[in-house]
Amino acid sequence: MIDVLYFAWVRERIGLPRERVETGAATVAGLVKELCAREERYAAAFADISALRVALDQELADFDAPLAGVREVAFFPPMTGG
Repeated sequence: MIDVLYFAWVRERIGLPRERVETGAATVAGLVKELCAREERYAAAFADISALRVALDQELADFDAPLAGVREVAFFPPMTGG
């Protein structure tokens, strides 16, 4: 089981701030594929993953990063500073 957190417009499209997910995915990309297969709202949220960032256990990661040993995955849009 992995805790999956959604922020900003990702949360708005999915309708949840977080959930526990049972996954057989080996990578973040595999997890996204599993989520998209669940319901249209997930497919809408992950339609363009180039517009998203991901963190594994609060460390920035790539979508090809392995999930082995990971407890938390967070998806969010890029942040800008000013």
